[in-house]
Amino acid sequence: MKSPDETAKMIDQVNLEPSTRTPNPQQPRALHRATTITYSIRVLSPFPPSPAAASSLRLPLHLGTSLESHHRHHHSSNRSETSQVLQLRLAMARPGHTAWLLLGAAMLLFASAATAQDCLSATFSGGRTFGRCNSMPTLGASLHWTYHPENGTADIAFRARSGTDGWVGWGINPGRLGMAGSSVFIASQDGSGTASVLMTNLDTTSPSLQPATLKFGVPAGPTVEYSGGAYTIFATILLPGNTTQQNTVWQAGPLSGGNIQAHPTAPANLASTQRLDFLSGSSTGASNSRLRRRNIHGVLNAVAWGILIPTGAIIARYLRVFESADPAWFYLHIACQCSGYILGVAGWGLGLKLGSESVGVTYHPHRNIGIAIFCLATLQVFALLLRPDKKNKYRFYWNIYHHSVGYSVIILSAINIFKGFDILKPATGYKTAYIVVLATLGGIALFLEAITWPIAIRKRKRDADKASNGTAGWQQGA
Repeated sequence: MKSPDETAKMIDQVNLEPSTRTPNPQQPRALHRATTITYSIRVLSPFPPSPAAASSLRLPLHLGTSLESHHRHHHSSNRSETSQVLQLRLAMARPGHTAWLLLGAAMLLFASAATAQDCLSATFSGGRTFGRCNSMPTLGASLHWTYHPENGTADIAFRARSGTDGWVGWGINPGRLGMAGSSVFIASQDGSGTASVLMTNLDTTSPSLQPATLKFGVPAGPTVEYSGGAYTIFATILLPGNTTQQNTVWQAGPLSGGNIQAHPTAPANLASTQRLDFLSGSSTGASNSRLRRRNIHGVLNAVAWGILIPTGAIIARYLRVFESADPAWFYLHIACQCSGYILGVAGWGLGLKLGSESVGVTYHPHRNIGIAIFCLATLQVFALLLRPDKKNKYRFYWNIYHHSVGYSVIILSAINIFKGFDILKPATGYKTAYIVVLATLGGIALFLEAITWPIAIRKRKRDADKASNGTAGWQQGA
């Protein structure tokens, strides 16, 4: 990120050119106060304007925004310097808001500059430069390249941070967006600290990692450098399939005795794929879609199995004690359990889909517990159809079964939700929030247990007295 002094140098000029539009006499008086003012902010930046930055400018202002970019090429560098002119047409009821809006716009531009800084500020040995770069969404990696349309080749430099006891890799998958089937360069160090590059094909999920001819041409290289806690792989590649759009993959993992070990299965590692256009520089990652679906899977199951199902159990156990709550407690219980089951099945199905897409990566305990929960919950649903009448002699055994299976589902669900947190590794706040929810439900259950237990004892005693009185009366009548 730039220092305050460097940031200040980026500002070429700020022109405040207010132009007041003459109000229409036919409009209401309240609208005459509105004034349309045009401002120009000229900022020197070594990167093209970010669409995300432009979008973020539109949202808070609710106004039209236009960006005009003029590129000036410097012979001393292959980078283009962009002079951005941001024109904000602000319709304000009070001119006093101008300074705050102007300050916010400038801060958004500087934030965009800081975001691109890691990628564009990279330097390479031998004075090598590249026309484009892409800051990859995971593992702190970046790809730099110069595309040569005349022969379909690209000079690339892949850089990723790693300790000396780790390895990094980058490659292209000509067939699909994923690791299996890709051809890759893997950089690592031997016991003496010498860095080298392995060219190999990952045809299976457990590759042999033997030197091999890649599925695309490599006219020059590869070479590798290790400096500043990062590997940099240099190579010239012939883009496969006669197209500039390629499925790229990258990865990082540990070494053991100089040997390459399997990479971690953390979300960042599993999301290290994206489709990159070497001509335009645009990229679309399946990683974002997959991560979003993983989050949806987690939310659905946490709400269903972790909140709705326990709430339904609390309602059935405690509200039924109060005669005034009958039969409302039963319908509330059914509503919670059915809603939880429907959401839970949706989350369970999404989890199976995600598992089928993660070739070679299976979280066995999480998967097996999830299947067990689904089977037990489905059994509970069908058990409703087989529920005996209250006076039936088998009702006692049905109650034991119903309660045992229900509490088993609740306990297994809590365990599996925490296993899901360990897999997703979300921000600490989400796990803490669920712990608070569990503690709240537990506190409510203890409170209701203390209140309803005496009521239940009195009710049982009263029922026993009625039964004994009925028996005595029958004997007297006999």
